[in-house]
Amino acid sequence: MIAFISGTVVDKDLESVVIDNHGIGYQVYCAKSHEMSLNEPTVLYTYQHVREDAIILFGFSNKQELALFKRIISVKGVGPKTGLGILGKAPANRLIEAVENEDIVFLRTLPGVGPKMASQIVLDLKGKFVSSDQDVSVASSSNLDDVMATLLELGFKRNEINAIKKELVASEDQSVDGLIKLGLQLLHSRKVGSR
Repeated sequence: MIAFISGTVVDKDLESVVIDNHGIGYQVYCAKSHEMSLNEPTVLYTYQHVREDAIILFGFSNKQELALFKRIISVKGVGPKTGLGILGKAPANRLIEAVENEDIVFLRTLPGVGPKMASQIVLDLKGKFVSSDQDVSVASSSNLDDVMATLLELGFKRNEINAIKKELVASEDQSVDGLIKLGLQLLHSRKVGSR
């Protein structure tokens, strides 16, 4: 099972990206592939879906999105493509709010979701989400840990990474992808500045 892929985005279309990881190109289906930049390093947490005729990877910018995706596809009748479409159209907090408030009207606006599936989503998922400010800070902390581990894997020293930690925490973009990009920019500018 492939848990995550790090590499460079070499190609993209409306529903997927191709990530070059040491000379091997992995096609990964993403809800927001259009937002990813070509020739930029990225890390995607993956869900591997195996069918008779294919092995398909679905990618997410952080572990929380991946966990939400797994919850969505646990609903009877919701497959990975529909789950990805749902996440692509509804921010996580809005989706959770709709489920908890039994907002069938909103759920029906999501791609591939009709009245029966909207009711099934509420039936299967209501009460299974915990939403609070504490969870948001835990998610941000988890993302920061993921970013620091990735920067270490890319060959940067722990003291270099710790030196930019405050700037990463202060960033408005707390997604793993956004923090990695910022971290690489900060580390690069410090190396250039120290020459």
